[in-house]
Amino acid sequence: MFAVYAESIHPEDPLAGLVVGEQPAPEVREGWTTIDVKAASLNHHDLWTLRGVGITADRLPMILGCDAAGVTADGEEVVLHSVIASGDYADETQDPKRTLLSEVYPGTFAAQVSVPNRNVIPKPAGLSFAQAACLPTAWLTAYRMLAVRSDLYPGDTVLVQGAGGGVATACIALGHVMGFRVWATSRDEGKRAQALALGADAVFESGARLPERVDAVMETIGAATWEHSIKSLRPGGSIVISGATSGPNPPADLTRIFFKQLSVVGSTMGTKAELERLVRLCDVSGLRPTIDRELPMTQAADALSAMAAGELFGKVVLTRP
Repeated sequence: MFAVYAESIHPEDPLAGLVVGEQPAPEVREGWTTIDVKAASLNHHDLWTLRGVGITADRLPMILGCDAAGVTADGEEVVLHSVIASGDYADETQDPKRTLLSEVYPGTFAAQVSVPNRNVIPKPAGLSFAQAACLPTAWLTAYRMLAVRSDLYPGDTVLVQGAGGGVATACIALGHVMGFRVWATSRDEGKRAQALALGADAVFESGARLPERVDAVMETIGAATWEHSIKSLRPGGSIVISGATSGPNPPADLTRIFFKQLSVVGSTMGTKAELERLVRLCDVSGLRPTIDRELPMTQAADALSAMAAGELFGKVVLTRP
């Protein structure tokens, strides 16, 4: 079948290992469902895989892609939960043996993908396949950061670092709908303007001094923004971190953290139940993911190149006929 996959690992030149070609159809497993993929969205996870992060050469070739929406064999339109648990966990993210699609099991950049039956969620008719395909990783991550891991209340102020990425744009849009005052930063003037259009109440240049300290920071950038994030929090505030695209080891500033009693909270993906709630929220509120561009899956190299260059605002979606 048609597939986009990592054939080899190249840490400095990730696209060198990318192949658009053919791979075997999904293996038939008891308790699993095969989906005809209609749309799949990109995540930084795909670039990390091509760089050899979270995967070893013995698992190659590996079909890329964590997220998808598609159609079952009986014609049901569905969204896929990307977290594959090793057992029956109330919170799959706590499973020490959990994996994401494209780590152990083939991913979604293909004509078909197979997932456990429990990972299939009905897609509302009001969401397009492209919109639904944006939800399972970036938007679910943002939803868990704001709704589950942050102790925020409507009216609280949230700082979103690095407006433009998939999780950051989701945090802005979701934070607005949830009733938070949302501030966002970006080095790019155009992205700051887009963040305002998306629902941010105010925008600032990266690293700029803020008018007041915030209740929480949504952090996905890591080393480049960590100092600003810590300094931007009010006493007792929290920083929720779900990624570190600019580097994982900034100076911790422990003195500030303990003296101001700040909380540093990790957050990873989300549960199936949280994805179901997110899908319902989008359906009933009219909120839709911001899509930077849609490209046919045959142009996956162009999509990944744009992501690597940071040329995006929102999600990139790859579509199948």
